[in-house]
Amino acid sequence: MTTQTNKTAFPVELRERIVFGQCAPLPIPLRGIELREFVSRECGATAFSTGTATFQPKSELPYHTHHCSEVIAILSGEAAVAVEGRTYRLAPYDCIHIPAGIAHRVAPAAGAPMVALYAFASAIPARDFVNDDFRVADCGYRQPQQTDPEYIRRFAAAEVYELSEGAFFRDLFAARFGAVGICGGYGVFRPGASLPCHFHKFDESITIVSGKAVCLVEGNRHELSGFDTAFVPVGRVHRFLNHSKEDMAMIWVYAGSEPERTIVDASYCSGEAQWPGGTGID
Repeated sequence: MTTQTNKTAFPVELRERIVFGQCAPLPIPLRGIELREFVSRECGATAFSTGTATFQPKSELPYHTHHCSEVIAILSGEAAVAVEGRTYRLAPYDCIHIPAGIAHRVAPAAGAPMVALYAFASAIPARDFVNDDFRVADCGYRQPQQTDPEYIRRFAAAEVYELSEGAFFRDLFAARFGAVGICGGYGVFRPGASLPCHFHKFDESITIVSGKAVCLVEGNRHELSGFDTAFVPVGRVHRFLNHSKEDMAMIWVYAGSEPERTIVDASYCSGEAQWPGGTGID
């Protein structure tokens, strides 16, 4: 849903934060896996978190559960994700939603490295390891049954829509696909493309997965590439632009169940005018 306005009542206090793609990995007692945290309670998020998990060949994140729903989107390589024994093959930008309390296991497929972006519907996610006592079923590239709690969105089958001229988007997870508390997808910007200046009713995480992006937030300009991630708090006006000669692509995540945005005048993003709905940027 997109609406047009020039004002907002959001009492915005947080400012944006940029987390670079090669930030220090989190400590994890599993060989061959690196977790990098982009958005969480540390930067002021209240309802979601995002990051990447890099798997070396033959590594494995064994069966575990979370207290909140999780989405796993494959960025490179292929993954074997098992949910209560049902093992699915996921290709680049395929996405699986796993509800809270459902046991799952993640590993790279075909003996090659794999990188996945994760998103939780919590700013302080936790992991509880559980026993592997499930009946194994190789589901390959098939979709889950209607009675299964997990949901898979295949990138190749996702509808493509042009959000603004030269900016093409695919919704990969949302309430209409079974996700709880988070939604998001993939966007590719042709050279010269941009989104209009806008804000959201939710915090947002935007990870640049290819190319180079310019991010404007109330007069601040950031240049992002290589899994660099922008955390944009609720109510902050912002826009993304591709000033390069190559395509730029992103994975975006909202701390809400369905995408929405409110468009405002471009001068608020460039800093030519002060946004009345926020506290301003120092």
